[in-house]
Amino acid sequence: MEEKSKLERPQRLLGIFFRASKGEELLKKDLAHQYGVGEKTIERDMEEIKIFLAEHRDIVANSELKYDYQTRTYKLHMDDFLKDQEIMVLVEILIGSRAIDRDDLLEIIKKLKRFTTTQDRELLESLIAKETYQYQDAQVKIECRDLLENIWRLNQHMKLGKEITIQYIKMDKSTIERRIKPLSIMFTDHYFYLIAVTVSDQEKLPKYYRIDRITNFIVHRETQLKDDSLKFDEGELRKKSLLMWPGPERKVLFEFKGPSLQAILDKIPTAKVIDKDDHKYLVEAEVYGDGIKMFLLSQGSWVKVLGPESFVREMREEINKMAMQYSQESR
Repeated sequence: MEEKSKLERPQRLLGIFFRASKGEELLKKDLAHQYGVGEKTIERDMEEIKIFLAEHRDIVANSELKYDYQTRTYKLHMDDFLKDQEIMVLVEILIGSRAIDRDDLLEIIKKLKRFTTTQDRELLESLIAKETYQYQDAQVKIECRDLLENIWRLNQHMKLGKEITIQYIKMDKSTIERRIKPLSIMFTDHYFYLIAVTVSDQEKLPKYYRIDRITNFIVHRETQLKDDSLKFDEGELRKKSLLMWPGPERKVLFEFKGPSLQAILDKIPTAKVIDKDDHKYLVEAEVYGDGIKMFLLSQGSWVKVLGPESFVREMREEINKMAMQYSQESR
């Protein structure tokens, strides 16, 4: 069967390449039937696609259309192509992060699935079906909010050195307006954070704003002058700060006698075991902020803080407050 019109060939070539780019294994017989041409025509089409890929390796990620004689199918191989296993891991990380709106999540997963083979796409869908159905993001529900767009726009203005005024919903649900100088954007513990200093703050102390709580922002014409005092190390903050809770920088010392020391070391990247006695470990860590107090309290009697003395007092006071709440309830 000959092809119906020469005008159809560019469209057919584009259609075949598009399907191959989605990871499909293309059967020559099926393609011939779909496009109403002979198998010899499909073979010529494939050769033309191969020639195009060979001549444009620099823009098609070293792609190659290969024929599998065992399955009698054509399949596109790319150096920079995501493997099905990699896509599966990315999807699970996205779901587990609970960081983005459900509709945005489903749209991203739909796009990623285009790069899996037909067989593995069905496997991926079956593995994540329940997780996506039960998915619930961890964000503040604000009407007309677009988290992904906010993150992108904030990054652009930050790169240009612009000051911005944000409208922000605090934890107590009250709204504030603040003019700030953005320094960085980070993701941790389910949320995206904007790290910034308040323009009026003479001490230039960085503050953390959850981006899903920023309801609106205005970009000012003023551009930040280069200020070495505003240099910010995201890696250092990520190592030393827990739960993105502001507070002093300090070196803490504590005993741990719980079942999983590794869980402590994973949560506090700067933690080091400096002594061990039977099943009790002496741990030292350099931390920033009060998130360390919240985390160590969550470990209950497995943890005993030993220093510094000011931190020991904070822990003791907090534990006493907790105990009093329970003693009052029992009366």
